[in-house]
Amino acid sequence: MSLLIKNGRIVTASDDFVGDILCEGEVISKIAPHLDAKADEVIDAAGKYVFPGFIDPHVHIYLPFMGTYAKDTYETASRAALVGGTTTLIEMCCPARSDDPLESYELWLSRAELSACDYSFHIGVSRFDDETAGQLREIVRRGIASFKIFLAYKGAFGINDQELFNTLKLAKELGVIVTAHCENETLVAELQARLLSEEKTGPEWQNESRPPQVEAEGVHHLMTFAEMTGAHVYCVHTSCREALKAVQEAHLRGVHAWVESVIPHFVLDKSYTEKPEFEGAKYVMSPPLRDASHQDALWAALRSRLISTVGTDHAPFDFVGQKEMGRGDFTKIPNGIPSVEDRVNILYTHGVCRGRIDLNTFVDAASTQAARIFGLYPRKGTIQVGSDADLVIYDPDYRGTLTVATQEMAVDYNAFEGWKIEGRPEVVTVRGKVQVQGSKFVGELGHGQLMTREPSHF
Repeated sequence: MSLLIKNGRIVTASDDFVGDILCEGEVISKIAPHLDAKADEVIDAAGKYVFPGFIDPHVHIYLPFMGTYAKDTYETASRAALVGGTTTLIEMCCPARSDDPLESYELWLSRAELSACDYSFHIGVSRFDDETAGQLREIVRRGIASFKIFLAYKGAFGINDQELFNTLKLAKELGVIVTAHCENETLVAELQARLLSEEKTGPEWQNESRPPQVEAEGVHHLMTFAEMTGAHVYCVHTSCREALKAVQEAHLRGVHAWVESVIPHFVLDKSYTEKPEFEGAKYVMSPPLRDASHQDALWAALRSRLISTVGTDHAPFDFVGQKEMGRGDFTKIPNGIPSVEDRVNILYTHGVCRGRIDLNTFVDAASTQAARIFGLYPRKGTIQVGSDADLVIYDPDYRGTLTVATQEMAVDYNAFEGWKIEGRPEVVTVRGKVQVQGSKFVGELGHGQLMTREPSHF
């Protein structure tokens, strides 16, 4: 099968021009200002952008967490991702301390068989004992080139300092990058206990239990260990000025560190957790939503590229029956703000359309940098001959409203209910196959493939 996209404004992390793209089989075969070529399908993209398929480097789809399970499956999450322009997901495989890492990886992998978009994983390291190194080596041999660690969630996912050192030491040896949730677990536990003892139990206290200093200390802690081991590290869902400063200071010491932020932290603030009737529980995540003053710092860091990627930390839990588990105790609210479907449109609307970032930065943050950092580039993350034909034809003239009534995500609310968007994907292809047409999923479940990756962070 062949596909010819004509007259689109082709935008990558570095380019911006009007031209045609010919896709043959699963890859891009020709790009030129004008192609007089025959194809099985021709799409006129005049007046629209053509972006490389977007990559979400931080999602949770299969997730046992806090006594329940995330609501999405790959059937729902991959459809939602595609409708939102995301063609590749990198999921956090999160075994508990008592779980076998290799068995957990195989379990997570089996859950992705019906994915409509491509996918890969970060393998969670929740303990480091005599058997761990051998199991992780085997997972890396199978094409998973990134680890995930938690410096929070004591007793569940969290690792101690000896385990942190050994994980980073192994990562350095293997050339694997380590993604890290950075919060000081002891401070979180003590602050939570104090607030609950004072009968401060509502969702609005999530922020006070995990203030910016707690996140910044976690980042500083990670940077120190990275400096001592030479490992390459990646701070996930960075939310505040203090954490950004800790990374900047580490950069000046030569630490190899990258920064991710997630779309909720750019546009939502802690006032959302203060909504009445327990509605604030919909907005509980960790690190928590911050004071709105931190958002300017995040946008500035994105413009300067201190923040490399914008992901979601997509973790979908229903309000009814799941978020409600934390009535009377905010520490029992399942964490997460579902946003895999809306990330690209919100970043475009509130970033590009508001003049906070330009188009090239938008593509770089939502696609290219994730591909580069995690070993997918240039197969993914750009538009060039030989790259996978993952393409998004984006209509900048569309005007619409986000709502749970029309979303593909399998949760009972939308955190951005009623928000206006300015632009959306009209056509989305995955390796040359049209999976979204007319902004609706029309594709094939199971078309997605596991993207194996080679270690590159030596």
